[in-house]
Amino acid sequence: MTLHADKRAEQVELTVLMPCLNEAETLEICVKKALGFMERHEVRGEVLIADNGSTDGSQDIARSLGARVVPIESKGYGAALTGGIGAAFGHYIIMGDSDDSYDFVNLMPFLERLRAGDELVMGNRFKGGIAPGAMPPLHRYLGNPVLTAIGRLFFRSPCGDFHCGLRGFNADSIRALDLKSTGMEFASEMVVKATLQDLRLSEVATTLSPDGRTRPPHLRSWRDGWRHLRFLLLYSPRWLFFYPGLALLLLGLLAMAAVLPGPLALGAVTFDVHTLLLGGVLAVLGGQAITFAALAKQFAVRAGLLPVGSRLTSTLLPISLETVLLVGGALVALGLVGILAGVWVWQTVQFGDLQTGNMMRLLVPSTTAIVLGFQVMLTGFFRSLLDLGTV
Repeated sequence: MTLHADKRAEQVELTVLMPCLNEAETLEICVKKALGFMERHEVRGEVLIADNGSTDGSQDIARSLGARVVPIESKGYGAALTGGIGAAFGHYIIMGDSDDSYDFVNLMPFLERLRAGDELVMGNRFKGGIAPGAMPPLHRYLGNPVLTAIGRLFFRSPCGDFHCGLRGFNADSIRALDLKSTGMEFASEMVVKATLQDLRLSEVATTLSPDGRTRPPHLRSWRDGWRHLRFLLLYSPRWLFFYPGLALLLLGLLAMAAVLPGPLALGAVTFDVHTLLLGGVLAVLGGQAITFAALAKQFAVRAGLLPVGSRLTSTLLPISLETVLLVGGALVALGLVGILAGVWVWQTVQFGDLQTGNMMRLLVPSTTAIVLGFQVMLTGFFRSLLDLGTV
């Protein structure tokens, strides 16, 4: 950065950041609205266009209006915004799409919350108002509500509109999050990481207007919706692995316990050794998912992707390798005792035919215990391997 740029950066309170890819139809009105807002409210600021390779002259339009343009070579919504955030001069940044759907005239509620110390201020379109035709029904009644509800559940985020593109933030606080996403899931990553890092979050009502462009939007509903959901799942080992695994484990053990003494008749339906076998399979799958949760969480924490402070981390990470091996070894030993008991029963009939039901009631729980025990021990060793670089 040149000396002139350093001097200018010291004088900039707010950067209005707009990602751009062939937005010649609407870019002018967006830039004029943002500049007009800063002029009316006497805000020292700049409009920054993060251009992602436009070929329709968008760059020249922006410069002619007094906006600053930074070219971003890496493709994608998130890549453009990451580059723009890194190049912004402002102490605060308010970002919004350059398709004339967001209200760049009324940015003062965002700036007031930022001046008050909030580090991320989210717009909420469902509170402020969505004009007719501004949001497809699929997004309004399914995509946004479902993904927002998942985000709130998984991460206890206070945000009621995870995907609102109009949001303001403290530039240094968001840069410190080291956001990685290059696609549309960048919007979710910012909210999730800000929540996990205990940044000061708030919401303000904002409006959404119909897209001012005549061409189709860059957003692809199902593809980008899946990318958002995939991100939320990968950043929550508890919900991706632990809770489903715990449910499978408990369901499997309950099924096994119900039929272990003998066939269970419920009305005209009888549950027998087939249910016992299915219960064993469910228990093994559940145990595997739980061990995946421990490993995934540890890897994410060690890599700096997730913070240490969580119940799953505090419960599983301090357990020593020796304790894990003792638990796993006990399960294997218990299973081997059951196998030996089965062999003893078999030899009582000179290793001939056995009653299948009785023998299954002995062997299925035994083999289940052996598999679970080995899973636990292997997980303990692999977890210790992940620790080698940090001890």
